[in-house]
Amino acid sequence: MTHDGPESPSAKSLLVMPALVTLAVTLLRLTGELRGWSPTFFARDAGGAAAIVGIVWLVPIFGIYFAWKLARSGPAPGAGRVVGHALLAFSLVVASALIAVRVFKLDQNAQFLVVFLACGVATWVAYRGWPVLGRTLLAYGVAARVPVMVVMLVAIFANWGTHYDVPPPDFPEMGALRKWFFIGFLPQAFLWIPFTVFAGALCGGIALLFAGRARQSVAA
Repeated sequence: MTHDGPESPSAKSLLVMPALVTLAVTLLRLTGELRGWSPTFFARDAGGAAAIVGIVWLVPIFGIYFAWKLARSGPAPGAGRVVGHALLAFSLVVASALIAVRVFKLDQNAQFLVVFLACGVATWVAYRGWPVLGRTLLAYGVAARVPVMVVMLVAIFANWGTHYDVPPPDFPEMGALRKWFFIGFLPQAFLWIPFTVFAGALCGGIALLFAGRARQSVAA
């Protein structure tokens, strides 16, 4: 059974450092792109091209960090439960995308709608694996992605030519605010925040294995 023990650290104490580090990485990434630094680290392509400097790589790190802190300070569920819920969440998103594309052959807009809805359900599934971790990851996801939404809004209006404002191929011409809604707000809110929850929960569940062993060593 999952509990939010009285000894658990507060959400604020857990989130301040990760949120500040994530904001610093976002600003570093923006600076690197504006100054034309190495594309290996600061790619300007749409979607970011998996550049080395990026906040997506912080999700597993802070998923482990949150799980470790929570497990060391209070009751935690079994690692199998947390990992199982996270894997189920991933499976729901992948299966929904495949069904939308290959079975129903939906157009691109409908495909995105299906994936966004699936991400919402997947977030709930991952959350149920360990609610206190799920809430923490959700709060971190919001703290990480809202600044990105703001940066994207400014970048789009200023036409900076960074990955924050470059649309994907074949993206139709439209006004700046509408463009931000489709490539900024929707993906950040309904894809990347959910991803933070279930990817962070997966890594956090794996970390529980080591936290459990550490507890056993102390008890011995």
